Amino acid sequence: MDSTQQERARRSAIAKATRRLIPFLCLAYTVNFLDRVNVGFAALHMNKDLGFSPSVYGFGAGIFFLGYIAFEVPSNLALHRFGARIWIARIMISWGLVACAMAFVWSETSFYVMRFLLGVAEAGFFPGIILYLTYWFPAAERARIVALFMASVPLATVFGGPISGALLNMHGFLGLAGWHWLFIIEGLPAVLLGVLALKVLTDRPADAAWLTPEERRALSERIEAENAVAKEVGYSDIYAAMTRPRVLALGLLWFLIVIGLYGMGFWLPQVLQSYGLDDLSIGFITAIPYVFASIGMVLWGRRSDRANERRWHIALPLLVAAVAFACSAYTALLVPTMIALTIAMVGFYATLGPFWSLPTAFLAGTGAAAGLALVNSIGNIAGFAGAYIVGLLREATGSFSMALLFLAGALALGGLMALGFRNPETQAPGVKPQGATETS
Repeated sequence: MDSTQQERARRSAIAKATRRLIPFLCLAYTVNFLDRVNVGFAALHMNKDLGFSPSVYGFGAGIFFLGYIAFEVPSNLALHRFGARIWIARIMISWGLVACAMAFVWSETSFYVMRFLLGVAEAGFFPGIILYLTYWFPAAERARIVALFMASVPLATVFGGPISGALLNMHGFLGLAGWHWLFIIEGLPAVLLGVLALKVLTDRPADAAWLTPEERRALSERIEAENAVAKEVGYSDIYAAMTRPRVLALGLLWFLIVIGLYGMGFWLPQVLQSYGLDDLSIGFITAIPYVFASIGMVLWGRRSDRANERRWHIALPLLVAAVAFACSAYTALLVPTMIALTIAMVGFYATLGPFWSLPTAFLAGTGAAAGLALVNSIGNIAGFAGAYIVGLLREATGSFSMALLFLAGALALGGLMALGFRNPETQAPGVKPQGATETS
């Protein structure tokens, strides 16, 4: 094929891969995120039924991430070795079963144990998908593709909020509380999707019977050429990916972003409950910020790809989110509070596509499997710390104002930190990408 035909075949292959893989992965991650944070809705009644204080709930919500972090890197290395199709299916089936079993917690200890086991079951799913996307999509497409995939996070609450609120109203059906039904019904889709993943997912372009031979060859050659560049100037072995300053710095930046992501995800229903709203109203109102966040992150990721710019596309929305969180701490009425929280959520969700384009620009092979998992592991420490600190601040002050200021400070620091990174150039055969600033 000449270069024009090759480019046409490559574009066709990317379009087909987008249509086949992204909707399924979005649905899977929607279920994943919902099963992770639906404890926030369950807490509206579970905490009272089981006698949990805000600090007990915050610790239990956050301990999920200790199990998640402990098994993150081994899980991603297993995916790289055994193939994404089989390993992603395994993860989904196991977390779905544990998510359903959350309905049977009866004490503080059982709550902590089940949340920890849910983290172990889910470990490796998100960085595994990010790694999987690098097998299929060239660097110039990744902010857009990652934003499309991660739009499922806010969409999980857009649809999950009202559904969770409605499931709580099943209280008493067959002798179970509403929060029991919430965990059972929202856990089952993960098991079903895990089985379906074995049919839908294909490990790499070279294995895709649904692409033409020309499309398989054109896309595979482009991905392999970019991987060769990444191996030359980046990190392709486990040791380098786990120890280099720029990988660790990205982990710290992700930590600051995740503080906002889960600090609100776990506590927003209870923030709204403080205004005297009923369960179903909380479900629908919770969805509002996430509708705007899902739209904003896709548009912002597309803009980042077109501008070939990452640093300001991360820093600017984080700083806007920080200001919005700070403003929400001083609003006493529901409407201005929701406006501020909506702006904040649009801000930190908009960073996700550009952010995950940074590590994939210089990690390759087993280095990518280990490095992406390490960045996500460092970040997800904030899932534990952020949820727990918000709970402590809520219990100590009797309001969410200090907690919102805490979230604002974390995102502001993240925005300033992002300015210390250089923009990686879009990888192309023969073009060396620039990574984040480092001294080694």
